Amino acid sequence: MIKNKEVQAILGPTTSTQAAFIIKLGEKAQVPVISFSASSPSLTSVQSPYFFQATQNDKTQVEEITSTIQAFGWTEAVPIYIDNEYGMGILPYLIDALQAIGIHIPYKSAISPWASDDEIMEELYKLKKMEARVFIVHMFPSLGARHFYKAKEVGMMTEGYAWIMSDGMTNSLSSLDPSIFDSVYGVVLGVKPYVSKTKEVEKFQDQWKRKFNLDYPDMIDVDLNIYGLWAYDAATALAMAIEKVFGNGNFCFQKKNISSNLTDLETLGVSENGPELAQALSNTSFKGLTGDFHFVNQQLQPSLFQIVNINGKPKGIELSIKEKRLVRKLHATTNPRENSPSLAPSAQPMDLTCVPMELEIQKKNWLRIGMPVKEGFLEFVKVRRNPITNKTTVSGYCIDLFDAAMKGLPNAPPYCYIPFAKPDGERAGSYDKLVYQVFIGNYSAVVGDVSIIASRSHHVDFTLPYMEYEERVNSKLTRVEVIISCFVVLLLIQSYTAALSSYLTLQQLRPSINDVNELIKMKEKVGYQEGSFVFRILKSWGFDESKLIAYKSAKDCSNLLSKGSKNGGIAAAFEEMPYIDFILEQNCSQYEVLQPKLNNQQFQTDGFGFVFPKGSDLARIFRGKF
Repeated sequence: MIKNKEVQAILGPTTSTQAAFIIKLGEKAQVPVISFSASSPSLTSVQSPYFFQATQNDKTQVEEITSTIQAFGWTEAVPIYIDNEYGMGILPYLIDALQAIGIHIPYKSAISPWASDDEIMEELYKLKKMEARVFIVHMFPSLGARHFYKAKEVGMMTEGYAWIMSDGMTNSLSSLDPSIFDSVYGVVLGVKPYVSKTKEVEKFQDQWKRKFNLDYPDMIDVDLNIYGLWAYDAATALAMAIEKVFGNGNFCFQKKNISSNLTDLETLGVSENGPELAQALSNTSFKGLTGDFHFVNQQLQPSLFQIVNINGKPKGIELSIKEKRLVRKLHATTNPRENSPSLAPSAQPMDLTCVPMELEIQKKNWLRIGMPVKEGFLEFVKVRRNPITNKTTVSGYCIDLFDAAMKGLPNAPPYCYIPFAKPDGERAGSYDKLVYQVFIGNYSAVVGDVSIIASRSHHVDFTLPYMEYEERVNSKLTRVEVIISCFVVLLLIQSYTAALSSYLTLQQLRPSINDVNELIKMKEKVGYQEGSFVFRILKSWGFDESKLIAYKSAKDCSNLLSKGSKNGGIAAAFEEMPYIDFILEQNCSQYEVLQPKLNNQQFQTDGFGFVFPKGSDLARIFRGKF
């Protein structure tokens, strides 16, 4: 068109991959190139005075994506992007922005533009195995649609997962099959520029739709997306600039001498009016359909963005790029326990249509308190999830103790409890893994029946150990007062040295085996509480892993002991004293408790404690340094 038609301007191209080449042609021929959809930030590095990006540069949405992640308290995210100019253009800005707010990026998933369904599935299974939960999707709509279809097939479009689409896909939702997003309400969020529904916009969209229906009667329910509005505004800007430059209709093109030895690129002419037209475009400013339209350094200026909750058709929540606050309200409750999702860290989007409480992104600074998920010994920690309301409640001695201590602190920060669980509610790992979440920053602290042992203290700080009194307190008010006073006394005088040690529980009052070495030598099966560090200790002592049987509750332990090692049970259970009290309470006459020794050494822990990051101010306060 430049060579044969001697065009004075090019409206397009549509993709960032095409744009890189077209920009060079436009610069060579001094022909302005105005793209309303090529959004890659890398295109600005070309620094051509003839290229105008009449669309939102992808890097302008990065802050909105990261602010949304920060608002929900998510601590890690995986970018999933198309492996080309468009996909990789946003990546450096996105990674820098995520890391700047402390978001961990465990993996970056690049999807080929020509990826088959099997290749997409393979990548999704890899992400699922990694237990990744929060994803940022930046793809062409066609590839993104296939990706979401497959994610739905593998069970990753359900509660417990969170997907954030960049504006490339969100802007094109009207052209996608709505069945992709059926029944995923609250799982998929989208970012897109905000366009005010003015009378001019509604009138233009109605006119366009009538014309489209006449030209394509077989296509129904098709809406004009923002790229159509940008295209109209870009065409308007170009028309205004042309009127200024070519008012007299004088179109001049300097041709080159054509030789058979020259390539097509070498035979391109040069527009004599190109520099003037480019300058006119730079100076053009008007109120367009998408808002104030003007270029600064050949780029359209950023506008407001929306965060939309996807469920067939989008519903929007406006997010100001300047104020960094949600104008409408996100779902949150004044009760931090009820606001705890089932996933740790929180990766379950809040219901964006509920509006009980306003939330400002920069002011939200709740502590994320991790807690173990257990099936037994619930007197310490109990997590229950209502399948109807989907709300999580927590209780237990450890929870009451922590709540009481926090209430006693001046200006205590707000906090919420987050169970260390998988999407299905099952525990997400051992106590060691739970404690490690504090070290890597996924939790602000851990509250529960967590033993203070040396290997864990290398990574985190513990409070002083705490221990419940065997004395009964009948009055609820008195019980709270005792808990508070005991906790404070323990912190200040540091007199508590509880021996929460690994003890040996045998089936008979006079056991035939009373030595660890004998249990190992005779290849007896022994038990330990699921998720406990005791498993690691028993392996270090020389027990074969196949001989180690996990139990979840006092009842499970008793059942295994009653069967015996030869009948599918265990010969002994290694446990800490607080749990043994519960086991003996139910079976006081059946078992004997022994202190295990190995090479004349006794083994004990320092008790239960709350877990904080190294150097935490709260840890120091809890240790009594007020």
